[in-house]
Amino acid sequence: MAKLINLKVFPDFFRSASAGGIILIFSLVVSLLIANSAWGDAFANFLQTQLGYESEQVHLKYPLLLWVNDGLMAIFFLLVGLEIKRELLEGELSSVRKAALPVFAAVGGMLIPAGIYALVNGGTDTASGWGIPMATDIAFAIGLLSLLGNKVPTGLKIFLTALAIVDDLGAIVVIAVFYSEGLHITYLLYAGGIFLLLLVFNKTGIKSLFFYLIPGVFMWYFIHHSGVHATVAGVLTALTIPTTPDAKESPLEHLEHALTKPVNFLIMPIFALANTNIRFEAGMVEGLLSPLSIGIVLGLFLGKPLGILVTSWLAVKLKVSVLPKGVNWKMVTGMGLLAGIGFTMSIFIALLSFSDLAHQTEAKFSILVASVLSGVLGYFMLKAFSSKTSLKAR
Repeated sequence: MAKLINLKVFPDFFRSASAGGIILIFSLVVSLLIANSAWGDAFANFLQTQLGYESEQVHLKYPLLLWVNDGLMAIFFLLVGLEIKRELLEGELSSVRKAALPVFAAVGGMLIPAGIYALVNGGTDTASGWGIPMATDIAFAIGLLSLLGNKVPTGLKIFLTALAIVDDLGAIVVIAVFYSEGLHITYLLYAGGIFLLLLVFNKTGIKSLFFYLIPGVFMWYFIHHSGVHATVAGVLTALTIPTTPDAKESPLEHLEHALTKPVNFLIMPIFALANTNIRFEAGMVEGLLSPLSIGIVLGLFLGKPLGILVTSWLAVKLKVSVLPKGVNWKMVTGMGLLAGIGFTMSIFIALLSFSDLAHQTEAKFSILVASVLSGVLGYFMLKAFSSKTSLKAR
């Protein structure tokens, strides 16, 4: 039954993520055009518009940009958490042998880019950005892979998706542990109490999503004020949503289906629109030679495919896993390049890494350059390798 569920969910997710990747590209272009037009300053000021409510007891008045990055992105991480839980229980990560290859690949694809960045930026004022090149933008990566259609084996698509999900889990841990501010224990205890309550709801068999999402909103508020990044609330809420082992749609799968399209078609494009507004200025290209830019570009463009290839090869050689059917090492290399598209997740971590606008802008531009290089080379490499494989098969 678990296989039936997985086969039902995966195509829906893949179709939405691939189409969402196209919309993300459009949002990126629009954001860059606005930033470099006469409307650039007006748009930047608009993003700083204060919204919300504030009193002595409640503090919920923030700039629009923060609502996007901490509010809407919490919904994105809620979806990520649902995908992770489903894959762990009934999907591509549900057994050691299934999970071994994407887990090995994801770990290598995170550690080597972070190591490259740390090596280049060690001892500088940008050393804190080591988490930036660790991330993979699942929507962009799958979006480009989907453009190849049936030219690439289904096993490669599933491999990339599972890898990206493990990568997202790693990014969540990195954000929670390394990119959170000073902790406020009282708020953490409030959030922990709500999380325990949600676990009790799960254990007692409560199925209504109302009993999970409403407390989840309050948990978001307390975590936001605790110093831990608020998006973690989305993942914690997701982990408590009940699921079932049979073919009947569970609350988890119902919520995942409900969120997939809004996240891919609305929330992620809004994030891209709000955070890719890079104003091109003289000296930006020369700035790519700074330690910050070199660390990001080399980490994403070189470190990602290298880490994925090396650790995948080790997993196969150690006989803890096998390559998916129809997939060869050249395809793994091309897929590794696609995983070097950091974009939204890398930009998100960059915003957490640096407080000054100059470093944020330089990091965004470097992420954009690295992601374009990785995406273009990865796409054409996979297209070439897949075409040769198809010819040999004939």
